[in-house]
Formats: sequence, structure tokens, C-alpha cells
Amino acid sequence: MEGQIMTGAQALIASLEQAGVEVLFGIPGGQILPSFDPMYDSKIRQILVRHEQGAGHAAEGYAVATGKVGVCIATSGPGATNLVTPILNAYMDSVPIVAITGQVATPSIGTDAFQEADIRNITTPITKHNFLVTRTEDIPRAIKEAFHIASTGRPGPVLVDITKDAQNGSAPFVWPKTVNLPGYKPTTRPHVRQVQQAAEMIAASTRPVLYVGGGVARSGAGEQLAKFAHMTGIPVTTTLMARDVFSSDDPLSLGMPGMHGTIAAVGALQKSDLLIAIGTRFDDRVTGKLSAFAPLAKVIHADIDPAEIGKNRAADLPIVGDAKAVLTELVSLFETMEHPDWKPWRDYLDTLKARYPLGWDEPTDGKLSPQAVIKRIGELVGPDAIYVTGVGQHQMWAAQFLPHEHPHAWLTSGGAGTMGYCVPAAMGAQVGQPNKVVFGIDGDGCFQMTNQEITTCSLNGIPIKIAIISNNTLGMVRQWQTLFYGQRYSNTDLHTDDIPDFVKMSEAMGAAAFRVTKADEIDDAITKAMAINDRPVVLEFKCATDAMVLPMVPAGASNDEILIAPGVGPDWQE
Repeated sequence: MEGQIMTGAQALIASLEQAGVEVLFGIPGGQILPSFDPMYDSKIRQILVRHEQGAGHAAEGYAVATGKVGVCIATSGPGATNLVTPILNAYMDSVPIVAITGQVATPSIGTDAFQEADIRNITTPITKHNFLVTRTEDIPRAIKEAFHIASTGRPGPVLVDITKDAQNGSAPFVWPKTVNLPGYKPTTRPHVRQVQQAAEMIAASTRPVLYVGGGVARSGAGEQLAKFAHMTGIPVTTTLMARDVFSSDDPLSLGMPGMHGTIAAVGALQKSDLLIAIGTRFDDRVTGKLSAFAPLAKVIHADIDPAEIGKNRAADLPIVGDAKAVLTELVSLFETMEHPDWKPWRDYLDTLKARYPLGWDEPTDGKLSPQAVIKRIGELVGPDAIYVTGVGQHQMWAAQFLPHEHPHAWLTSGGAGTMGYCVPAAMGAQVGQPNKVVFGIDGDGCFQMTNQEITTCSLNGIPIKIAIISNNTLGMVRQWQTLFYGQRYSNTDLHTDDIPDFVKMSEAMGAAAFRVTKADEIDDAITKAMAINDRPVVLEFKCATDAMVLPMVPAGASNDEILIAPGVGPDWQE
């Protein structure tokens, strides 16, 4: 292959094969069509999606579930711009994907040619890097560099835009043996002295808490986190993006902090004298009113991205490095280091856990409790499944009530909050992990954005299972309207009980589908879904419209003002 004369299109496919790509999610079109021709003969699995957004989210789902780089491909113009949302999503949540787009011929760039879009400049703020390739001979190098950038340092999306003339031209194929990017040298090993200082600060603290984010998930550091927590006895809070890195059943687990976090997790951060923040970025959904966040705490902030350290909260001790490397060093130091057992601190937090467990009020309208449905799915499907969500109330309930035990088993849209993420991301996860059960928890609003990928799953034998929490409304928006807008429900009612008919819609797309309206039907429906593995399954659960996600920190409020019921806060007494 090396030195063989190839068209740019052939070189692209050969480069993807060299990069170890197993599957592509995409849709052909005029400017990328040359590259779809050699794809016909490639061993790479090609999945024809129904919308480019689905291709991007599927690439994300594949990446999160496998730890590999996901790949999506689209044509120019609207094909490329339809990838913008998943590219943003991947950027915000540090997911390694490579998006490949066709571009109009080089002489036509800037002329407003048919289906021309300056996708490179459009995506510059939301990619780690992007390329515009106008020469055939540059395609292998661009692909090699794209995969390197996407998967190293803080993972993220990279876009490779290739003009049609570059795809049609010919040149000798040369796959670079090394990557030479002088301006790109991510720091993965933390400075030894800084980690030693961190250990000393931890040993001197009286109320330490591990505040763990998605960086721990991306680095695969769950084992090191558990070892450090257990050897020290320091309690652990895991953000929305890190729910699967520390067992939710562990006695040291406080659950999720933030706007819809547990009282114990929020209280731990607010009362702590030392935050050991690893792989997290002090997001506003965690901190609430930033000036009132963890007012008593010093901060150790370890992150692979130096731009995150001090961005929102000043760090008393910054550590630049990969989360796994940082935790490995801390484990090594604490194996021989004396430290308090922090029992009074843990006892206080255990009291909060016991006094304020997660729960819900049963609906009074005869419909299902969405929390009960989601909790029951977790109990029957079990902790070994991969769980995927859309965005909204169902996402928060899934974070609260599903079993979170294993890494690479929790897929959700955090930073971007992308409705429509669930179905295509579940599809990508199932492709990457064909022997796992992939169970999506979606809302009726989210499902209507990307449900066409159920067709893709049916045609490709991808047996995802999707539970629709069907409450006839945009639930999280309605909750805010109830609490903060005087119950003025402007544009949140989605549909009647009959329009659309999700069962008929799903069956028309080739899925098995069931509707559940009574509590005594829940178990049977989930059992039926688990028994079907030759096609996708959609379960519609008819749930109460006014169920609320609680606890809740009102937007812009201090975490101390968290609500356990409308107008009611916890007793923080120690």
C-alpha cells in the first residue's frame, strides 16, 4: 500500500483503515461522494444513518462506550452543519470523535457554490482542531493527526474538511510513521512536587471531599479513584458526567452534586474545608452561585486541561495532568502516609444521607411515576447494562435512580444539554458493544427529535432498547414554569395522548413497541424488551405530567438554598 498511487478518496479510506477504524456513521452527498465509492470495498462497517446529527451522536456513543475514537462522515453545506450539534456536544463533554466532511472544489471556495459552507470556521470554537485539506497528498497526514489530537490530552472532536478535487486527485499513498505537531504537547504526567503538596494538604484537612468529574471517566481512572477513596476514607461526589466511575452503592458515595444533586453531596461541598477536584471544571450546574460555592474550602484542582484550572474557581493548588496519573501518584503517597480517619466528617454526611434520601411523591392523576419506572428499569436490567439518556427531567432521574457501577456504562449529554442525544448515542454504543444490553431512557420531547434512527437500528440489526418517559410535556421547562413563572405553561405541552402514537410510529420503523399505562404492567414490559434481541424495542410509559426533579437549586441561587420540596429546604444543623 505504501507508495501506491491512489485517488484522494482511496487514500482517505486507506487512512481510516490504518487508523484502526471499525465503523463509520454517515450519509453520502455530492461533495463527499468520491470517498463513498472506495468505501464500498472497505472492511470498515458503514452505517447509513437517517440524519447527520444522528451520525455525530452515534460516533459519540461509540466513543464513550468503547474508549476509542468515533467517526462520522457527511457531505458539504447542510450535511456538515448538521454535524455541528454533536461536534459541540463532544467538545463540551470531552468525547474523542473525528468528523469528516466533503467540501466544494478548491476553485469554488468562497463563491457561494452549491452546498458550500465554511465548516472550518463554523466549527473553530467547538473543535480541538480542524483541517481544510485541498491537496490529495495531504489526506493521510491530516487523518493521522486528527486521530492523534482527538484521542490524546483532553479528548475532543476534530473535523477534517476535504475538497472534492483533493478527493478526485491522485498521489502516492504515504502513511506518516510519526506525528509532528510542535504546538501540541499535552501534559499528562503531573508534577511530583505538586502531588506531594496535595497529599500534605489532604492529610492536614478535617473535612475533605473528592469532587470528581468527567475527566476521571475519560481517563479510565475509576479503579484508581476507588483505591484512593477506600484507603483514605474520603467521601466521593460524582458529577453528572462521572456517575459511572464510582459505585453508587459504595458507602463513601454521596451521589451527584449540583442543581439536582443529593443533599449529602451538595452539603459535603458546601461544608468542606478541602475540595479535591479531579477532572472537573466547576460547572455552573454544580456550583450554583459561584461566589457562595464551598465558601470554607481550599481547592486542589487537578485537570489535564490547564485552561480549566482557575477558570471559574481559584485553585489553591493547581495540578496539570491526567486524572489516572494524578490518582495513581496519590495512592502511592498515601500507602505510607499517616492521615486522620475523618470519621466525624463521614458521620455527619451519613446523617444527611439517612435524613434526606432520594425519593418522590406518587402521582395523584392515576398515571405512572416516572421515578418509579426508571428505578424499576435499573433493578430489572441491572448494573451491567449501558444506560443512555436524553436531556431533561428523565436525565436527572436516571442519574439519581439507575445503578451506576461500571465505567463506560453511562452516556448522557452534560455540557451542551442536547435533546435528541439518546437514540443515536445508544445506537453507537450498541455498535461498539454488541454483547451488552444498551438501554436508553428518553423523553417524549427528545424522542421526537431523533427517533428516525430507530429505522437505522432496525435495518442494521442494532437491538437498542428505549424507554420513553411520555408525560405529554417538555418536563424540565414545565417544572421551571411551575416554580418560577406562575404556572404559565407557554409552549410546553407537546401532544395529546394519541398524537403522535409512539407505538405505531416505532412499529412503522421496524421496532417492537409496547405501551405501559399501569404500574402492574411495568415489569412485564421490561421483561419483554429484554427478551427481544433481533431488533430495537421502544417502551412508552405514560407518566404523570407534573412530577418534579428534586432536590433542586434554583438557577443563580447558592447551593445552601437547595430545595427538597417547593419552598422547603433541608436542615443543615450539625
